[in-house]
Amino acid sequence: MVKSVSLVEVSYQNQPVGKLAITPNRTCAFEYNLEWISNGFSLSPFYLPLKSGVMQARLTPFDGLFGVFNDSLPDGWGRLLVDRWLVNQGVDPHGLSVLDRLSLVGKDGMGALSYAPSQSPGTEVTTHPLHYYARQVEQLIGEEDPGSDSAGSLEELLKLAGSSGGARPKVLVTIEGEEWLVKFRASVDPEKVGEIEYHYSQLAKKCGIVMPETRLFERTWFGTRRFDRRGETRIHVHSAAGLLYASHRMPSLDYSELLKATMALTRDINEVARMFRLMVFNVRIGNKDDHAKNFSFVYENGSWKLSPAYDLLPSSGFGGQHTTTVNGNGNPTLADCLEVARATGFPVKRANEIIGEVEAALEPLSVSRIADPSILPPFLLSN
Repeated sequence: MVKSVSLVEVSYQNQPVGKLAITPNRTCAFEYNLEWISNGFSLSPFYLPLKSGVMQARLTPFDGLFGVFNDSLPDGWGRLLVDRWLVNQGVDPHGLSVLDRLSLVGKDGMGALSYAPSQSPGTEVTTHPLHYYARQVEQLIGEEDPGSDSAGSLEELLKLAGSSGGARPKVLVTIEGEEWLVKFRASVDPEKVGEIEYHYSQLAKKCGIVMPETRLFERTWFGTRRFDRRGETRIHVHSAAGLLYASHRMPSLDYSELLKATMALTRDINEVARMFRLMVFNVRIGNKDDHAKNFSFVYENGSWKLSPAYDLLPSSGFGGQHTTTVNGNGNPTLADCLEVARATGFPVKRANEIIGEVEAALEPLSVSRIADPSILPPFLLSN
């Protein structure tokens, strides 16, 4: 039975960091441990600076939780699994606090943070072929009555989902000694969604976008090597949503804010250039699902960097527009990208070079060189 939690201890790579509690006004309060203040770093520099004393979160947009800890909570597919598991345990999911949900994450979350007390399901996971998980996902998606789910299959999928977000079903598995995130098809996805995302990942790499290794497993399922793991070491990952207190459920950012935040966090113009290139690529391929959780930063070796890119494929966005606007425009052009450069102080000459590099990488591709034109970006279909 899931118990109500009033205090949560936060750890980073098994080192105690601080404590979280809920205040009477339903917002969370956090305090770093004194030892962490002496030897650690800020988990979230804009809203949780490394200092003594109690800090209080805003009520919105994360239900009173600090953005960096909200990043640890499952969303979309992961939230669906958690809530179905809770129902099977006789627990009303709507009655849980954010601290209760963090305790359900325990040590099984993405990134480097863990939470105690841990109430994560203790299911032992047996490695299966990917088609086994695909079948389990299909059965779960097609199940209308959560009470009739197989408890074993549900707990297994829940354990393998970690605190992953996004609507697509996915599992976190070890393949050939490496940690991978493998996605499966949702009921609303096109038939070849895995192949489509794989080919877009290859396009992104041709355009100079830094991405993790990607594979198309068994010519069906898209997988990306996890960048929050380096062997046994867990890497701290912070989404732009959590960093900036920006909702990912609705339009809340402009790319100019992302470029400014990248500079403020990393102090590295090369990281800003990476964000600019990602903006240009998203505009060029029509990736309009560019919400605040689809951009992240990693803290490693004492510094912040933009994370490898992910979730890069065309999508409709809100009302057919980009979720993150470009120069205030939901249907932007490359001219809007240049205006973002001017507005943020990013060198316009370098901005033009990046645009040219992306264009040059995309231009040689044509339908005649691809066996299945249905996996091509829409802007290439007219070539």
